[in-house]
Amino acid sequence: MKKIKKIVCIGGGTGTFTILSSLKKHPFHLSAIVTMADDGGSSGVLRDELGVLPPGDVRQCLIALSQEDLLLRNLFAYRFGFGPFLGHNFGNIFMAALEKLTGSFDKAVEKAGRVLDIKGEVIPVTLDKVRLAAILESGKEIKGEKNITKSRLLSKHKIRKLFLNPNAIANPKAVKAIQKADVIIIGPGDLYSSIVPNLLVNGIPQAIKKSKATKIYNSNLMTKHGHTNRFKVRDFSNVIEQYLGEGVLDYVTFNTKKPSSTFLNRYAQEGEFVEPELDLLKDKRFIGASLVSDKVNKQDPSDVLLQRTLIRHDSNKLTELIIKLCKL
Repeated sequence: MKKIKKIVCIGGGTGTFTILSSLKKHPFHLSAIVTMADDGGSSGVLRDELGVLPPGDVRQCLIALSQEDLLLRNLFAYRFGFGPFLGHNFGNIFMAALEKLTGSFDKAVEKAGRVLDIKGEVIPVTLDKVRLAAILESGKEIKGEKNITKSRLLSKHKIRKLFLNPNAIANPKAVKAIQKADVIIIGPGDLYSSIVPNLLVNGIPQAIKKSKATKIYNSNLMTKHGHTNRFKVRDFSNVIEQYLGEGVLDYVTFNTKKPSSTFLNRYAQEGEFVEPELDLLKDKRFIGASLVSDKVNKQDPSDVLLQRTLIRHDSNKLTELIIKLCKL
């Protein structure tokens, strides 16, 4: 009997949602390790007013891995557009209530996973209550993931230090999943708010370095104004290796197809296309392919979750590339 491969995805936000949605169609055991630094939007309000851990990124991963019918997945993605719950997702409120009932965010995630009949597991990277902060080379400090996300100063002044306050200890479940993984996938996703915060948690980069798994970083399709201006593929991977160490990544995938001008024009205020560096193909670690998708599936909750993401990876193409690279 063929051994079921264990795949760990590390990140948060719509990037992790995208890759999980496709991976779940294949016979793998999936573990999503999710950032806990979110303090904006519905998650930020709930953590400030109720003292709960931020549920937003976890909720998206739960929906991505859900094998339940469309109605239930859409219910967890539903955002109130009126009344006292304006701006809140039903799933976020549900997760906050579960945490209060069980007394543990970890248990809440587990119970929600059963309700949604998820394939695999969703693991908060830490169970500590933390805030993301950045100190720029100019000396300015930016506190909070929300403020860092909105800032346009990171590229201009560059980050001297990105850190969690207080220091966070890894969720033992996350470390265990990494230790048992056959493949570790990092990204795609917002570099400084979805990806790096996971690598700031004590125990996570150490576990990744020691792991014998094949380690893949999926580079972003687009830059983000104020954060990664003029970034190229190697710039993205270099940031990841700042936290993991040089040579830890086995592969870096990047897109070679330019999105349509219509989508690029609509995205212009957010960022620019990451031009493919074809000379990178001389390095066997860098794998280029046509990975961009211009389409949205109107019958899937990803349409709700990804409505702000005009340009994103074709999850099926990216998954097939990973399967080929890792010989899964």
